[in-house]
Amino acid sequence: MNLQQVFRGTGIAIVTPFHADGAIDWDSFKRCLDFWINGGVEYLVVMGTTGESATIHGEEKQEVFSFVQQYTAGRIPLVAGIGGNDTKEVIHALTHYDLTGYAAILSVSPYYNKPNQEGIFQHYKQIDQHTPLPVIMYNVPGRTGQSIQAATQIRIARECPSIFATKEASGNMELIMQILRDKPKDFMVISGDDPITLPLIAAGAVGVISVVANAFPKEFSEMIRLCLAGDFEKARPLHYKYLEITAALFAEGSPAGIKAVLSEMGLCQNAFRMPVWPVSEKHQATIQQLLKELK
Repeated sequence: MNLQQVFRGTGIAIVTPFHADGAIDWDSFKRCLDFWINGGVEYLVVMGTTGESATIHGEEKQEVFSFVQQYTAGRIPLVAGIGGNDTKEVIHALTHYDLTGYAAILSVSPYYNKPNQEGIFQHYKQIDQHTPLPVIMYNVPGRTGQSIQAATQIRIARECPSIFATKEASGNMELIMQILRDKPKDFMVISGDDPITLPLIAAGAVGVISVVANAFPKEFSEMIRLCLAGDFEKARPLHYKYLEITAALFAEGSPAGIKAVLSEMGLCQNAFRMPVWPVSEKHQATIQQLLKELK
């Protein structure tokens, strides 16, 4: 299959399960991987923001990449999250990690430095020139502090052939519409915001890299497939069914919210690496009630 087929539908920005002491919980990881694959999603994104990649480094990150690839054993396409705010360091990571079995790379725009648009373009141009795999750029200004403007994304799409898609998590509908209107034909726009994925697909997006699908892979991916088939009449009830729990996932930060849900489901522990911290007891109770209402 070509890239447009592989990455059409639902990808999950997967969590990294931990023990209470911060060590990676490999047994829970296996349980989650089977749950996600059996849920029928199209692909998994490893070591994205939801996977707490900011606190997993070097050889340990390679260990996660390799573990997921070996355990999934070709059952589902995989994307490796490799990004940062030091272009030279990102290039080093791209060229030194063993990404055997991975289909693509998700690379977030530079954070904290707040480069101008030319700096963002030149960063992705370097990635394009050095990447061993096709790349999905990732615009999430709520975390990076700087949005990739629509004109810059279109320029990257036209001038950087290895960059075949954008994960758009700006929440800026006007910006995303501009990209959808002006992009090259085969360039893919992927939603990075669960709550607005339905309208984005109606406008021309090809799917989502989801957080909520960590907990509801079967239901959410079915909703996305209905949208892509143009059956919004059947998709809307599923969209609204999960709207409130989706909002709860982010009310006290992510991945704190999704791990609160997964721990209630018995899939992994409610454990993190600092500075990420569990949701409050009050919010945990809210999540418990929302889960009861979904049954």
